[in-house]
Amino acid sequence: MTTEQLQLIISLVPLELWNTLYMVFCSTGIALLVGLPLGVILTITDRGHLKEQRTLHRILGIFVNIGRSFPFAILMVALIPLTRWIVGTSLGTTASIVPLAIAAIPFVARLVEAALKEVDKGMIEAALVMGSTPWQVITKVLLPEALPSLILAVTLTVINLIGYSAMAGTIGGGGLGKVAIQYGYQRFNIPLMVVTVVLLIVLVQTIQVIGHASAKYIQTKRGKGFTS
Repeated sequence: MTTEQLQLIISLVPLELWNTLYMVFCSTGIALLVGLPLGVILTITDRGHLKEQRTLHRILGIFVNIGRSFPFAILMVALIPLTRWIVGTSLGTTASIVPLAIAAIPFVARLVEAALKEVDKGMIEAALVMGSTPWQVITKVLLPEALPSLILAVTLTVINLIGYSAMAGTIGGGGLGKVAIQYGYQRFNIPLMVVTVVLLIVLVQTIQVIGHASAKYIQTKRGKGFTS
């Protein structure tokens, strides 16, 4: 590694690592704000659940499936007009949050739905018998009981968005993907590419360990076994 390459790594990597974290966690937060309620609605409107509405469930399911079927690279290009309208530009770190969040919303919704459907229906029925309202069942039974699975769902979402954020660098997004493509690949700077790849791997592994440990802690505290 030359001195010039080392200086480039020192000047670029810390800033773009921060930009990656900024993109990923902002888009995760937005995706949770929309995807969590959407996942709850998908769950309770399903057959035999709290508020069975088969037509609404089917319509929402179609929209979620359509959202999940778009490859992210195509979605980013398709959302350029919307990104410009919201952010004022389609390039840069903040602009990348728009397609990242939109791509994650249907993903989060399905993960939330799957997590909530793992809750024992006997607990739901017992809560209803005791006079709980549907809102109380959701907030006091469904979400708390599914919390370990929801934590793992958020963990998986963050990991996927780290990969998507790297892909965003190919068409003008910021973050480590930008460093790897523009300064590593296009300028044949192999050490810089290696550093960015290693950082992405470390970041993914760190998120995975934290999410897994958090879910395991909650299950252990409840006196239940934990499987992942």
